[in-house]
Amino acid sequence: MSIARKILHLKEERNAVILAHNYVNGEIQDIADFVGDSLELSLKAKACRAPVIVFCGVRFMAETAKILSPDSIVLHPNPNAGCPMADMADASAVAQYRAEHPDTLIVAYVNTTAETKTAVDICCTSGNAERVIRTIPPEQKILFLPDANLGANLIAKLNRPMELWPGYCPTHHRIFPETVEKARKAHPGALVLVHPECHPNVVRLADQSLSTGGMLKFVRESEHREFIIGTECGILHRMRKDNPGKKFYPLEPNPLCPNMKKITLEDVLFSLQDMEPRIRLNPEVIGKARAPIEKMLEIRP
Repeated sequence: MSIARKILHLKEERNAVILAHNYVNGEIQDIADFVGDSLELSLKAKACRAPVIVFCGVRFMAETAKILSPDSIVLHPNPNAGCPMADMADASAVAQYRAEHPDTLIVAYVNTTAETKTAVDICCTSGNAERVIRTIPPEQKILFLPDANLGANLIAKLNRPMELWPGYCPTHHRIFPETVEKARKAHPGALVLVHPECHPNVVRLADQSLSTGGMLKFVRESEHREFIIGTECGILHRMRKDNPGKKFYPLEPNPLCPNMKKITLEDVLFSLQDMEPRIRLNPEVIGKARAPIEKMLEIRP
């Protein structure tokens, strides 16, 4: 029996749901019950009510699933799959900032640890950050963390002053303007789609700046047939699978997140066999971290 078949058999036996981010390996996406971006996965984790959730993504995502489904066992198949950007906003440093700036509202990208979320006011994802910021009164001071690139792109788009935490996604930060220009020359008829975690100089060169969920929707609905994709290359698997008549070109070298690629089929199988590694969070952390996430989820399009 193949590893994939063993996983599906154990999944039924455990009454488990497998959630996977758009960036993980294609073979993981293919055995998942649902594949999505951070916002979509947050909503699915809250709504699925499964006794066991196998979360294939980086740790902060699995923590978010546990926060939103505290009664579920949340398995994170590879505990070494972390997020460098999330680690750039240490919870104690954020708490200290809050103590020193009590009049500033703290908006946290969901790419933060559970502990950091306990010290913020509201969360957002790249898919709904613009909507979240628009709900905040214009006179209110804001600190946006941890992604300075996403924050700078929001400032430019919304003309909204914000203080920015000095964090970034290493994968998207390595996408440079000359990389985009080179891809345009190689594929002159293609539209350029980039993630808003890219530097503003890159975003300015793109036709669209979208979350992964937004990219997938855009290419599905677009009449264009060719696209240059400026985000982690794992999304290409789903794009090609969902749009067989269209062409997708990654930037060179391929933007790759080594942490997203750490989870393997073997990891998923072993986690279902052993029911480990589990995400274990202090109930007090869950309670405090849940509030800013729930505020985010209440903001509808």
